[in-house]
Amino acid sequence: MRIRFSCLLFALGTLVSLQACTAKETEPIPDPTSELKFTTSTDKMVIKIDTLYTGFQNPWGMTWISENRMLVTEKKGEILIFKDDKFTGQKVTGLPSVYNNGQAGLLDITVHPNYAQNGWIYIAYAKPVNNGGATTIARFKLNGNAIADFQELIVTTPVWNGGTHYGSRIVFDNQNFLYFSNGERGSQDNAQDLKNSHGKIHRIHDDGRIPTDNPFVNTSGAVPSIWTYGNRNPQGLYFDKANNRLWEVEHGPRGGDELNILEKGKNYGWPVITYGINYNGTPITNITEKEGMEQPVKYWTPSIATCGMTMVTSDKYPAWRGNILVAALAGTHIARVEMNGTRATGEEKLLQGIGRVRQVSQSPDGYIYAVTEGTGLLIKILPGA
Repeated sequence: MRIRFSCLLFALGTLVSLQACTAKETEPIPDPTSELKFTTSTDKMVIKIDTLYTGFQNPWGMTWISENRMLVTEKKGEILIFKDDKFTGQKVTGLPSVYNNGQAGLLDITVHPNYAQNGWIYIAYAKPVNNGGATTIARFKLNGNAIADFQELIVTTPVWNGGTHYGSRIVFDNQNFLYFSNGERGSQDNAQDLKNSHGKIHRIHDDGRIPTDNPFVNTSGAVPSIWTYGNRNPQGLYFDKANNRLWEVEHGPRGGDELNILEKGKNYGWPVITYGINYNGTPITNITEKEGMEQPVKYWTPSIATCGMTMVTSDKYPAWRGNILVAALAGTHIARVEMNGTRATGEEKLLQGIGRVRQVSQSPDGYIYAVTEGTGLLIKILPGA
């Protein structure tokens, strides 16, 4: 089986960030048209890449329902079932219809922290409503490969006719609150308007109820599930359980992708402040800071098109422990961001040219996996010799 990468080695994949935390360029990956397994050197360690699957179209999210069984979503509305790092040829049946348009479709998937006891699997998807779509969170159980006990938990408003900026990721915190991201649909003013769901991070109970201590539950007209606002198009979320921190990455426009720590009720600035400009080169705003609006921990100019993310907590990668890994779509790499507490101190581009990396995740047994668009890969990163 051969994989074609040449059309995906975009110029953006080799551009260096202009900000202080400059990315270090690692050696280009070997030509995988002839190798499904290869070893490559990075700044801190040698890694081995094992290509497990090559048939994705638009993969989005992945989760494990046991140490050896994994589910991966396809945006068009499928969930593929993997066992022992191999595609079983089977898919989950009984999924709801999705609004598959641009960035809308079947998006993230995760399991409840107590999945072994309760069996709940959660998905984020664009629900088709009145010729448009609405980012929706639902949960279900599996009976074999079939969905059972499907429950729709929350539907964002208003419905949007278009396929731009739907988010969406799902994470749980230490108290089993569920957070999910929702993009501003390409309409900038949505992000600052508490009366709609778009351009926000939301927080709900695991059964869809609204927590009584959410920051805007008593604000007249505000959507009560809002946790933060002023977020442009957040396609990456990660909850650091050891330090009780909620991390996020979001797309900027032309420049200005952001890595943020999200805190209750705070305003992350879009579009009032940004380090990016319009796609046509015109300014969005003449300020990058404003009182009452949060600064990113790190930003990328030019954009790498940030997507999924994880933090390395596994002892299998001791040189990377505590680093944040960020999937890069336009950059066609994984950004390894070195952290000192909440401060980004360095960056390295891993696996440049691998494809549009949509998600990077750490498995229950501590290994790093990633899925790509364009090249359609599921890869596993192993520590080298």
